[in-house]
Amino acid sequence: MQTHRPARNRGILNSALFKEVAAACRIDTRGAHGIPHWARVRANGLRLAASTGANPTVIELFALFHDSQRHNEYEDPDHGKRGADNAAKYWRAGAFELDTDAFEQLYKACSGHTYEDVADPCITVLTCWDADRLDLGRVGIVPDPARLCTDAARQPEIREWAWQRSMQWVRRHYGE
Repeated sequence: MQTHRPARNRGILNSALFKEVAAACRIDTRGAHGIPHWARVRANGLRLAASTGANPTVIELFALFHDSQRHNEYEDPDHGKRGADNAAKYWRAGAFELDTDAFEQLYKACSGHTYEDVADPCITVLTCWDADRLDLGRVGIVPDPARLCTDAARQPEIREWAWQRSMQWVRRHYGE
């Protein structure tokens, strides 16, 4: 007898908004800052949020928008601000619902994710930044626990889990 397995909830990554944002992306959406990265950031963030209490909707939207306006895979110091502005455009158009406080967290998380103030007291913003940083393995960097913002992200089992997920992508993308 075959048991029916319900589809896993993919949240924002299975939405019309996702498709529209991805279609407008200037970089290779299969590359180091593309859709596979967005999906890992989402998974990292949601896993962290279970411990940190961060807003999962903000985390999902951060995963979608934080690198959505990159002009290249390398040096692009203004990409976070452009990603935040892109999120603002969709928010103002009513493409997703967030109250003003949550939207401000999303905007700050996106705009500051590369050059952040780790002393920020907002656990949702810090969780977003850690979710992104935990995926540095995709570009050959082992995340430094001292540069992670939350206790949850510093846990060895979380770092190892995220590292292994990054390495799976690297192996598929670049080979063994």
